[in-house]
Amino acid sequence: MHGFLSRDGFPPGDLLELGREEVAGYGGQIVDAAVERVERDRSSFQVRLDSGLSVSARRLVIATGLHDELPEIPGLRERWARDVLHCPYCHGFEVRDQVLGVLGWAPGAATYAQIVRQWSNDVVYFASGTTLTASEREELEARSVTVIDGTVERVVIEDDQLRGLELDDKRVIELGALFVPPRFVPNNDLLVELGCDLDQNGWATTDATGRTSVAGVWVAGNVTNPRAQVITAAGEGSAVATALNADLVAEDVALAVHAASGAHSKDT
Repeated sequence: MHGFLSRDGFPPGDLLELGREEVAGYGGQIVDAAVERVERDRSSFQVRLDSGLSVSARRLVIATGLHDELPEIPGLRERWARDVLHCPYCHGFEVRDQVLGVLGWAPGAATYAQIVRQWSNDVVYFASGTTLTASEREELEARSVTVIDGTVERVVIEDDQLRGLELDDKRVIELGALFVPPRFVPNNDLLVELGCDLDQNGWATTDATGRTSVAGVWVAGNVTNPRAQVITAAGEGSAVATALNADLVAEDVALAVHAASGAHSKDT
């Protein structure tokens, strides 16, 4: 976890544990279960859990995040988030001045490599079967980024550390760390089930408060914003909570006015 003021490099599991303790201190309940499905009636949602329990709620915040799709290269996934990294903003400082590789398998990877280049004078770009435009190649070479056109066969590991990448011609290009721009895929099954509007890539469409197209459903974090780091997602969660609470209060006021109006009619 990086980029979170005062918690840079803090283990994510530790942050969750501290957060759950705070929630419990305010009377909140943490349920260790997975949501199997969500059903909606006129005034509430029924959240069915794999533990067999069901929770009723007037509003929902869905913060199910995303998962990373990676190229199928032997050894790559095993080193993910160790010395195979995804974000030069999150991890660049920690691997600065080393030999850094960039796997050019996704659209925009050449531009991504230019960001990695800020952290080292020795950057290797693996085209890995993709096609660089003439201008992209010129821009990389202008900043002394070495372009390798061979296909990557596997990640080479020695003594539980990344050594480099082996190419199809059996060359091994030695590296200190490898950056791989992943394809972000939202965990949007619940949003699909509820009928929320999604864009062409599956991300929830919302208003400025995080409200989805389905009344009573909000989203926060990576399930709607693939670029949200932990601190960004936390801020979105705070903003959503404020908007959701205001919506509940507005509903309570409307219900109270309706009830008072009915009582007044009976009295007269």
